[in-house]
Amino acid sequence: MRFEEEIKQSSFKNSREKAIINVVFTGNWLRDRTDVVLKPYKINEQHYNLLRILRGRHPLTICPSEIKEVLINKRGDLTRLLDKLVAMGLVERDVNPDNRRMINLKISEKGIDFLAQLDPEMEKLSRTNNALTVEESEQLSNLLDKMRG
Repeated sequence: MRFEEEIKQSSFKNSREKAIINVVFTGNWLRDRTDVVLKPYKINEQHYNLLRILRGRHPLTICPSEIKEVLINKRGDLTRLLDKLVAMGLVERDVNPDNRRMINLKISEKGIDFLAQLDPEMEKLSRTNNALTVEESEQLSNLLDKMRG
């Protein structure tokens, strides 16, 4: 369905306004679909993003400030998000032996297994976007990069 039909609005100030509203609308649409996949696992998209980042660094550790730099959604309390993942046994948190004020984080083996279980679900979610060809997906990504400057 066309964006204008989805939001029941046919006129915009200009094409740029329409594009920005469409990007926000589509981002929320994707987040909602992602939430449906993640809800049975008792995590949200921020938890998933944290686990994805930690898996990318595995077997190395990472400190919270490095995570903050690369988070997709920078909203939310990182400590609270990590506390839940630690409580679930998906993340390990240790004091840095060289600097006791610094915390080292890494994904646990349970976290790696958890993501391996979740990967097919997330892959299925990404395949629902078969409306775009590979080339169109690249073009969209490039346009979004251009939009952010």
